[in-house]
Amino acid sequence: MSEIILAAEPTIRLAAFLGVLAVMMIWELAAPRRRRDIPRVIRWTNNFALVVVDTIILRLSFPILAVGLAMLAEERDWGLFNVIDVPGWVAFTGSILLLDLAIYLQHVMFHAVPGLWRLHRMHHADLDFDATTGLRFHPVEILASMAIKLAVVGALGAPAVSVLLFEVILNATSIFNHSNIGLPAGVDRALRLFLVTPDMHRVHHSVDPRETNSNYGFSVPWWDRLLGTYVAQPAKGHEGMEIGIEQFRTRRDLWLDRMLIQPLRGPASGHALDLGNEQK
Repeated sequence: MSEIILAAEPTIRLAAFLGVLAVMMIWELAAPRRRRDIPRVIRWTNNFALVVVDTIILRLSFPILAVGLAMLAEERDWGLFNVIDVPGWVAFTGSILLLDLAIYLQHVMFHAVPGLWRLHRMHHADLDFDATTGLRFHPVEILASMAIKLAVVGALGAPAVSVLLFEVILNATSIFNHSNIGLPAGVDRALRLFLVTPDMHRVHHSVDPRETNSNYGFSVPWWDRLLGTYVAQPAKGHEGMEIGIEQFRTRRDLWLDRMLIQPLRGPASGHALDLGNEQK
């Protein structure tokens, strides 16, 4: 069964990506959480163009991606779970949780290190918050993230099926928790006990640096709660909060060419360590 699933990896990932994206975009149109400030044609065309650029650069830069490395590691007995004798379900579940923790820690690092924040802040510079924001990452950040993910997959010796499931979950939850949808308050409270909700992650996209540097989780909320980076609600409320960062506030900054050169523009202000210095 696992061989069949892995053989169908591209189809599974593409179907999950397009399916979740279509559902969330329709949901946003039918029941938006916040009023839009920027026309969709500007943001959507440039955000989707960035996805195409990211995909091309990633495929050209890495001869093997995460699932392929996991399969190679299984063949050659590389990594923790290929060396120690544990039940299959432990390796499967442990790999997904540890990969998610690694993504959380990577996210914290991209907020804390000024040079990495220059790359990551492009994601935060979107002036609206919807499902396409979850696709908006600088190509160099995508390459760095893949390098980190490959290192973690190789070190863990993660089962290939667990890596594939993790990739699908990560992509789906990124689209979901960036979506501009309204959930009933009770549903949101219950859901965020085990899943990062749009209201929880929207706090992370506040223009207020104290809120920007919180709620780093993409899939599960547990790391934020355990490690003290959880903020329940934005100070100004979800309708009143301002999205983005202070440095890039014009519609022209939303165009693909400006997004690609954004890491080179201006100071690297607003990162987590910069915030720490301000509070001393």
